[in-house]
Order: sequence, then structure tokens, then C-alpha cells
Amino acid sequence: MPNAVRRVPGRLTAPEPGWTTRADVVIIGSGIAGLTAALRLKDADNGIDKLLVVTKDQIAAGSTQWAQGGIAAALGPGDTPEEHAVDTLVAGAGACDADAVRVLVDEGPEAVRELIALGAMFDHDPDGVLSLTREGGHHRDRIAHAGGDATGAEIQRALVAAVEAAPEIEVVQHALAVDLLLTDPDDPDGPDGRPGVAGITLHVMGEGQRDGVGAVHCRAVVLASGGLGQVFSQTTNPAVSTGDGMALALRAGATLRDLEFVQFHPTVMYLGPDSHGQQPLISEAVRGEGAFLVDGLPEEGGRRLMEGVHPLADLAPRDVVAKAIMRRMLDTGQAHMWLDARHLGAEFWERRFPTILATARSHGVDPVTELIPVAPACHYASGGVRTDLHGRTDVPGLYATGEVACSGVHGANRLASNSLLEGLVFSRRIAHVLPQELRDWREPALDTRTAGLVSGDVRGELQEVMTSRVGVLRNAPGLAEATVVLDKLGGRSSQTVDLDAWETTNLLTISTALAEAAALRQETRGSHWRDDFPERDDAAWAGHVDTAMTDGVAEVVFRPAPATDGGTA
Repeated sequence: MPNAVRRVPGRLTAPEPGWTTRADVVIIGSGIAGLTAALRLKDADNGIDKLLVVTKDQIAAGSTQWAQGGIAAALGPGDTPEEHAVDTLVAGAGACDADAVRVLVDEGPEAVRELIALGAMFDHDPDGVLSLTREGGHHRDRIAHAGGDATGAEIQRALVAAVEAAPEIEVVQHALAVDLLLTDPDDPDGPDGRPGVAGITLHVMGEGQRDGVGAVHCRAVVLASGGLGQVFSQTTNPAVSTGDGMALALRAGATLRDLEFVQFHPTVMYLGPDSHGQQPLISEAVRGEGAFLVDGLPEEGGRRLMEGVHPLADLAPRDVVAKAIMRRMLDTGQAHMWLDARHLGAEFWERRFPTILATARSHGVDPVTELIPVAPACHYASGGVRTDLHGRTDVPGLYATGEVACSGVHGANRLASNSLLEGLVFSRRIAHVLPQELRDWREPALDTRTAGLVSGDVRGELQEVMTSRVGVLRNAPGLAEATVVLDKLGGRSSQTVDLDAWETTNLLTISTALAEAAALRQETRGSHWRDDFPERDDAAWAGHVDTAMTDGVAEVVFRPAPATDGGTA
């Protein structure tokens, strides 16, 4: 069932490279996925002489540092990988890859222990036992955390320290990955005749001799560039999350899978109708410690929102909670719901959630004495660059890991705190196979893809239509309107070649593919909610939506596959 095709730039307009360098492997991204891959590749006696890590901001920026809840793994007494797998498959609403889930849960505990051995300092109880808590969709306490609610920041700190102590790893900061350099199509080196990786172009902002656009010739590229959160007006993602890695891979011939499954976190602090960009996340772990959602002050007749909605109530999977909040908002006309965590008390808040407490107070709300206004906002892309169980993509020499990738573990809805674990596990697996698969050096071919660039001025309009028509609630008229608007925005070419135009073109590329995928899937499943097709339909829609592109022309195709959760709705 192919969907309509649309044209976006086949490559980004950019100056000719003003400098060149070489590295055996280039890793794009410096979060948990990218730095884990770098450290694992560095440690092996594998013939890799030079590793280059490229990050769009500073090495510690990106999404990993914002992860509040923790990292999930079967580390506690009585817990098992099998139970973790069941929770993951149920949350994924039948769209997971069961083999990938098996890999995640089986290899997860060892990967977390290695992270602790590297120097990440997780929280322990007074007896020295690793502290574990629970989040939505989990039936066990299996979330390890650090600094109360600063898990991502602690993991990032430990990984950055290890990378900075490794002279084998060179880091280039403030650099945008522009496009892959590919081998000659008439001399393909892929098993199915595909051109492979010969290098990558970067735009570096003020790195000495490497300033402006340059080229890195390499033998492999590992994409660990994060998600697409800036597609939407309100998001928990940092400003750097503009879908660059997904767009770059799509233009190079890789397949994007299941882009329609964008997770909207149910409890993002509501800052008002005019607030845009990164919003404060109220971690699911707050509900894991006993907070609950209400539609008003309980003492004034407000009701518990999740009672009777799901057996896990406030700890139901995220899509269930987000939909319940949206339904009540629609029913009542209110712009948000509330989270009641007053009963946790000041001492508990200060010890367990110091970061969230300080953030909420900075916005004028004291969770110790007041309800927290919350509404769903874009949080995590469950889809991405399609990979196998070792991070390989369709493009020879291109690997992907972390949020930029679709490994198959998340399905239609990511289970809470599985994202950091995915970055750990699948980066380790890439490092296991990549050295043996390193291809010979190849010269880049002349790039004949059609260059183009969209004006950075369209970003606000793009985010607005994606939020209103391709956000939490979707239907055929809204999705059709979105594609019309996106097509119109794509016609507004940029007269300036700069970072804003590059990022906006990537956002448009991913937005177009996402809207097409959402229009094609005529059912409600996980985080994809069609109010014109409100039921899950395994008979017609169990499977995946794949997007591929040739010189800017994308085709979106549905590929049937058996549901992997036993058909649980």
C-alpha cells in the first residue's frame, strides 16, 4: 500500500568543502549512544586508528542529560529479563521486533553494570543496595536512577569523562552533519548494488582550521544524533533535536521505519498557550512514587483521572495516559490537567526530585503545596532509521543507534526508561561487529542528487501545523491539510545558506515523511491516535510503515508483520 510521493531536496545546498580530513569511523552524536559506541570501539584491538566524534553543540549537550527517570533493566531481586520483555512488548502495542526486545532485556543488566563500573554513580539505599523504582508500564521496580532525578546528567558526566581521558577519540564540537558522501553508483559496494559510505560533510562553527563546510573521508559512519522533537511547537527535546540524522540517512538511501509513532509524554509542565520550544518535563517517576493525575483540586470535587481507565491507573503506558488527559481536556475545554504530588512532602521532594522541584518553582508552581499543570508534549520518536540487531542500515558502512534509529524495541510506544538502555545495548552491539566489517577506503563519487534548501523563516509555521494536525490527535482531513501546508512551505527556498536553513530543511523532510506515514496508517495503535479510526486493527495494520527516498522523492509503504504482543489492544 504505497502512499503518495512528494519532493524535498535530494541533498542540502552547501558550499564545496574547504577542508578535508580522514578518520576510520565517524560517530555523529555525543549522547549515551554515541559516546558508548566510541568508548567500545576505542577499547578493542580492532585496527581502527582514528575515531572522530562529531557533536552539534558541546559534548555534554543533547537529550541524554535531560533524562530524569532513569534506566530500566532487570537488576532487582525477583525480576527477570522475561518480565521486562513482556512489559516492553505490551507497551509497544504489537509493533515491536520481538528479537530486538529479547536482545535489549537480556543484555541490558550487563550493560548497566558496565556503565556503573565506568564511573556512573547511581543511587543506593542506606544498605548499599542499588535503588530501583517503578514507572508507567512496568510491573516491577526496575528503574535505576542517579541524583534522584538527574540520571541522564550523571550518565553523560561519566561518559564525557571517559571520552576526554581517551586520546584515541577526537571530538569536534559545534558541528552539523550536512550529508553523507557516497561511493560511485556505477561501482556499488553493497550486497544489493547500493552505494556505500565514503565520508560525510560537516559544517563546523569555529574550530580553528576546521571552520565552515569540510569533508571527512571515512570507512564507516555511526549515526547517534538523537530525535526529531523540534518538529513540534511544544517538546521536551533540546533545540538541537532537528531530525538531522534521520534526514541525512533518508537522503542517502536508508529506510525510515514507523515515523508515525511519536511519543507524547503525558506530564509536561504547561506554561501557557504561547509557550514554544523545550518545555519542563515532570518525570513519570513522580507518578511512580505515588503522584496522581486529577482534573481539578480533589478538595473541590476534582476527580482522579486514571481510575477505571487502566489496571495500572496512573502508571499505565504513556500512550494510555496521554490519551486520557487529551480526552478530558477535550471534554472539559481545559488547556491542561493537573498532577497532585503534594502528599509526597517537602523532604521527599527535595531528596528524590530536586531538579524537578527547582524547575517547577522557577515557573511559579510549588509542587509541595500546589497542583502541577500538565499536558502532553512531544517527547520521543519510537521510529527512525531502520536497523538490524547490530545497528546496520540499508546503506553499506552506515550504522545507527539510539533515538535516531528504529531498532524495533519500542514498537508503537516506548516503555518508560528503555531509551537509555537501548542506546547502551545497541551501541555495544555495533562496536562488536563494525571492526570486522570495515570496508576499504573508497573515493566519494560526484553527488548528482538535486540540491535544495528551505528558508529558515518557515520553521514556526511548520511546527504549528505539525502540532495542530499531526500531533497527539490525528485524522484524515487534518493530515491532508498538513501535507498541503508542508508542500507550500517547501516551495519557499532559502536565499541564505546557513544553519537555520539546513535545520529547517531537515525538519521539513522529516515532517513530510511523518505526516505521510500517519496518513497511511488508518488505525489507532500506541502513540499513533487517529480519531477517525479509533480502534487498533491487526487484520489490516499489524506491521510497519517504511519510507525510502530517491533524489528527494519519497515513497511510503506499509509492510505487514505479525503483532508481537499477542494481539493485546
